[in-house]
Amino acid sequence: MKCPIDGNELVITDRAGVEIDYCPKCRGVWLDRGELDKIIDRSAEQMAPPPQQARRAEPARHEDDGRYRKKKRRGFLDELFDFD
Repeated sequence: MKCPIDGNELVITDRAGVEIDYCPKCRGVWLDRGELDKIIDRSAEQMAPPPQQARRAEPARHEDDGRYRKKKRRGFLDELFDFD
């Protein structure tokens, strides 16, 4: 199948049980019928609130200036669309 944007051949990959067609040049992503529904359902499962923890983890400090920064949490969609 050809990319509708630049005409390159699309690459098909399976990520977490969802087949994704993507263009390695423009990085466009195309989904077949029902695949977006799978992604939405799995994303909703990941968004469920975590159980309460007895003790809070200490925030990560930035090495350069000692300020505190929140750690970025990787979610289902980050893992699904990570083509590096």
